[in-house]
Amino acid sequence: MNASVKRSILTSMKMLRFLTVDPVNLSLKAKIYSTIACFCSIFFVALSTHIVGLGQQYPMIIASLGASAVILFFIPNSPLAQPWPFVGGQLSSALIGVACALNIHEVASASAVAVGGSVLVMVLLRCLHPPGAATSLAPVLASDSVMSLGYQFVLHPVAINVGFMLLLSLFINRLLMKRNYPSPLPTKASVQSPSSTITRPEYKIGISEQDMTQALKEMDVFVDMTPADLAKILTRTEMNTFKRIRGNICTADIMHRDVSTVEFGTEVEEAWTMMYQQNLKALPVIDRAGYVIGIITWHDFFKFLDLNAYADFQDKFRQFIRRTTDVHARKPEAVGQIMTSSVITIPDSAHIVELIPLMSLQEHRQIPIVNADNRLVGMVYKADLISAIYNVTLATHTS
Repeated sequence: MNASVKRSILTSMKMLRFLTVDPVNLSLKAKIYSTIACFCSIFFVALSTHIVGLGQQYPMIIASLGASAVILFFIPNSPLAQPWPFVGGQLSSALIGVACALNIHEVASASAVAVGGSVLVMVLLRCLHPPGAATSLAPVLASDSVMSLGYQFVLHPVAINVGFMLLLSLFINRLLMKRNYPSPLPTKASVQSPSSTITRPEYKIGISEQDMTQALKEMDVFVDMTPADLAKILTRTEMNTFKRIRGNICTADIMHRDVSTVEFGTEVEEAWTMMYQQNLKALPVIDRAGYVIGIITWHDFFKFLDLNAYADFQDKFRQFIRRTTDVHARKPEAVGQIMTSSVITIPDSAHIVELIPLMSLQEHRQIPIVNADNRLVGMVYKADLISAIYNVTLATHTS
């Protein structure tokens, strides 16, 4: 075999690699569901338009809606698949296409102006939807029966098609396929006056949505994914890298197993005595079955006190924690009345990397650990996580 034949074979093999690239990184199950969603949406849109249509001689559905179905059900998190780009892009393109068909009689020129004009309008209105460019060509290339509709073509079939398709995409993506569609809008940090309370930044370390948006602006590139979703992927990638490098260290390996607990009906004074004598910063609140129903910290004791700069703190605090001897109390008497019920728990089989965003970004100082039955089995404090990361890092560098 000579050198030229070998080069031809290698070139062919390199070309074949492009055929194996999957454009949508979805599981087989998700691909099947998305395919069924495309079939059902087109069927019901065509059927609904036929029922409310003008007659058999007019189209029931525009061809570009097939491409829209692929975008809506295969990549619903894409900015191109959101409701405004879909609706605005299709309707504005249809309007431009009808205007070109009625006023430009030369087909090639009308087609070029329709596509170019629709893309320009979609970009200016921030509703870029690629199938919209195909919609603008429909009136230019349509038959006389369609052209007789004039600007009514924008209403029928385009607006009717788009309306039914939007309703179906919301129903199928959100309710049936449990997808977060439409994607949430990015939140902007509010600017507060100097007299306002200082708020903590949402992210202190790691990749935030704002970081991703700024990077995309600096690179001047378009990624077919919202900055929030892209930031989540990169954060998850960092966590998987941590697992690969640091090994399989579970929360059960670093948690404190001998954990003091209280119940809902435990008196406030008893809970404070436990925390003070054992030098604890938090106490999990459990029910009789061992399920975590809340957590109590030092802050929970103080949030009910009306203090000012000149108040006698000790007297007020003693008065608060002491049990009321009367039948009716004007202050909380049980732990369940002052505890924080929205408590985050982590399974004992979870990797310690799951604790990092909770303790570094959300600033939790301790996390209750539960077993497979969701019963409390331990507690991990921030110092335990720091110690575990330090010891693994030290072992990695010395090995």
